[in-house]
Amino acid sequence: MRLTDFWQRMADHFGEAYADSFARDHVMSELGGRTVYQALDAGWAAKDVWRGVCRAVDVPYDRR
Repeated sequence: MRLTDFWQRMADHFGEAYADSFARDHVMSELGGRTVYQALDAGWAAKDVWRGVCRAVDVPYDRR
């Protein structure tokens, strides 16, 4: 998954403004105790980060 696709999915699910806030502030056990930005900076693949977000906030299956 490309980063542009990842950020579009985040915006589609959370809304434009909240997606960035969520990515900066929400620490998830699914990402090893990291935020989205920290996981991406640590070298996690965008698809793996998206999967973690999906598990953490129960994204509907059809949006995964």
